[in-house]
Amino acid sequence: MSKESVNKTKVTTSLPQGGAGRGFLKHQDTARLDKWLWAARIFKTRTVAANACKNSRVSVSGVGTDGSAAMSAALAKPSRTIKCGEVVHVKKAPVTYSFRIVNCIENRVGAKLLPQVYENVTEQKQYDILEMSRISGFIDRQRGTGRPTKKERRQLDDFNEMPMFGFDGEYDDDDDADLFDFDE
Repeated sequence: MSKESVNKTKVTTSLPQGGAGRGFLKHQDTARLDKWLWAARIFKTRTVAANACKNSRVSVSGVGTDGSAAMSAALAKPSRTIKCGEVVHVKKAPVTYSFRIVNCIENRVGAKLLPQVYENVTEQKQYDILEMSRISGFIDRQRGTGRPTKKERRQLDDFNEMPMFGFDGEYDDDDDADLFDFDE
């Protein structure tokens, strides 16, 4: 066998359509929500996806009779079964992303195949909020949480340097000796 015939054989062999090979989508009618969130690369791990569901950061709205998404969204458990056409809402502070399910999958796929898995239907208003938070820096940071700002750091330093209760910070052993002298 020559090199040319070996190369021709490699080119002609390919995986069957819809097989389990890398780069193929295995179509299903339904899927678990936590598996779909992980497989669609919305969350990095399945555990993080399940925790997001448990902490009320994921909701699912059903499909209406005319094919449009129903207006009410129900909070979802990780084991909830989802179908094609439903809209999944994911809260990742400060934005709530919305995805219409195009294909129910439970196996993770490459990033190039994501348009075949979901359609991003997030409102433009949400992206504006995201852009504002990037520009402004500390948006919605509660006072006292996280790392202190420069101003707060200076206030803490000033507070720590203040003398408390009349003590000047120096300690003298002779003063304590007088307190515990019981011979007098």
